[in-house]
Amino acid sequence: MARNKTFNRRNVFIIVTAIILMALGLTVRLGYLMIVKSAEYAERAEDLHERERAIKAERGIIYDKNGIAIATNKPVSTISVIHSQITDPERVIQVLSELLGLSDDTVRKRVEKNTSIERVKSNVDKEIADAIRNYDLDGVMVDEDYKRYYPYSSLASKVIGFTGSDNQGIIGLEVEYDNYLKGTDGTILTLTTAYGVEIDNAAEDRIEPRAGNDLYISLDVNIQKYAEQAALKILEAKNANNVKLILMNPQNGELYAMVNVPEFDLNDPYTLTENMLKDLDSSSLTSEQTNELLNNMWRNACISDTYEPGSAFKIVTATAALEEKVVKLDDTFYCPGYKIVEDRRIRCHKAGGHGSESFVEGIKNSCNPVFMEIGARVGITNMYKYFGKLGLFSKTGVDLPGEAKSIMHKAENVGAVELATISFGQSFQITPLQLLVAASAVVNGGNIVTPHFGIQVKNPEGNIVKTFDYEGAKEVITKETSDTMKELLEAVVSDGTGKRAYLPGFKIGGKTATSEKLPRSSNKYISSFVGFAPADNPQVIAVVLIDEPVGIYYGGTIAAPVVAEVFDNVLPYLGIEPRYTEAEIEEYNVGTIKMPELVGLKKEELKEALKDIDYGEIYYLGEGETVAEQFPLPGEMINLNSDLILYLE
Repeated sequence: MARNKTFNRRNVFIIVTAIILMALGLTVRLGYLMIVKSAEYAERAEDLHERERAIKAERGIIYDKNGIAIATNKPVSTISVIHSQITDPERVIQVLSELLGLSDDTVRKRVEKNTSIERVKSNVDKEIADAIRNYDLDGVMVDEDYKRYYPYSSLASKVIGFTGSDNQGIIGLEVEYDNYLKGTDGTILTLTTAYGVEIDNAAEDRIEPRAGNDLYISLDVNIQKYAEQAALKILEAKNANNVKLILMNPQNGELYAMVNVPEFDLNDPYTLTENMLKDLDSSSLTSEQTNELLNNMWRNACISDTYEPGSAFKIVTATAALEEKVVKLDDTFYCPGYKIVEDRRIRCHKAGGHGSESFVEGIKNSCNPVFMEIGARVGITNMYKYFGKLGLFSKTGVDLPGEAKSIMHKAENVGAVELATISFGQSFQITPLQLLVAASAVVNGGNIVTPHFGIQVKNPEGNIVKTFDYEGAKEVITKETSDTMKELLEAVVSDGTGKRAYLPGFKIGGKTATSEKLPRSSNKYISSFVGFAPADNPQVIAVVLIDEPVGIYYGGTIAAPVVAEVFDNVLPYLGIEPRYTEAEIEEYNVGTIKMPELVGLKKEELKEALKDIDYGEIYYLGEGETVAEQFPLPGEMINLNSDLILYLE
């Protein structure tokens, strides 16, 4: 019995001691949590009842060479719903579906989804957002946002590119320079109850967004317009699949224009153009087919598509031959209209042949047999050496996504037949931009340039963040060869297959090409022309490709005039003045008229002053009136005052 009492007391003591220790431990723990960790848990509690909404940052603007904005932003809004705060769900569904153009079911799914916040629609125009805000619907949030806007719509669409609903770049410069252009989003922090309801009159924290940086590029809106107009003109005239046209400064690689017509509307990039839907029933397209068509519509073929360059590539073959000193300008060749290489009879474009001709004449005539002979003299090893030097085995490094590589035979697989066809631009493929870079090196003194658009990045305050540098290989060919090639290519335009690129007063150099597409039996062609000016000191170089023209398809006939038309506008625009030869002055009646001083003259005095000037038509002053301002240059129709309009031819 005594032993049991002792045992019970001991158990009670142990239990009481344990309870005291546990209470003491809990007290210490509670004190630690309430005193030592109070700040941390208060912060956690606050976080638990905070709701965060993003404030979209304004994307950086893209400016052309002249500071003209070509990609800007338009204020829009994002409409969201907070399930826990909605007091009249049917009214919310009715208003949002009506104003946002969404189905009731779509809005209902968002409204009834029990999440902290659910986005209903982004990129909502300000007018619609303001209308929704005016309804003052519980649980409906209208937050500021930005939508990308392109003032020139389709201009240079495949170069500039566009952004997605999240304002991130999708294609073109928009994605290439996305890290510079995108800003840093801000946030709105609001306090809520445990049920997710925002607390009235609670302090709202706001972290302001930071706008993205602005991008300045070498593309010139005016030059791009000139180029697109010329490309569209030939596209329609020849009912071609597409036309590609690039203009670049051959001295530094700045790209002035890059055309891929038909272009598409950057403000509506997911709507297929008529050209893409040609011969298709849009209503029967699957989503996979639509996506494929969209990707083709967005594709920048100037850098992403390869082709056989044809005779334009003779620029490279001639350069290699001169560098290796296997040909002289007065070397003579004979063209019977074909050349037999092993078991192949390879034709010249002139069926009857050119007969006896010099190397210079062979270039002017674009004679295939001459270049097959030259290619054989150079040999595949040396030919490929210059391919490498002129950048034809590598990408150009242009600051656009999706650039393709050239497609070449391995040197060990090139036999006599392959070498012969390579010599005049067949049996391999390159991009139009690769050809332009190689041709630039040939005519700029021998330096490889990196074609590019990006020039500079500035922050929203206008301070320079980044200036881009583009280095290329120097002196890949000698200046002597470069000077010779400029003269030879000028002769192609002045007295060869490129005559239709001739412009009085300007020295134009260039090379024509007519490439037969694969398979050869398809009778489909790409007509092209590479041109540069002024020929003695090139400041601009261009390449145009007309894909599958209907009817006449020769490059010299239909492609060369396109570059001439562009240069006719671009050269004066760039400040390159015409310099007429005596023969041109006589043939084209070029000259100036020295105008007499006309200010202050009355009617009879004006007649006397102009009597010896060959004018077109003149309407004289009224009685007693005088010429009120300096007379301008001839060739313009000018209103000298309210009653006098003078036109000089």
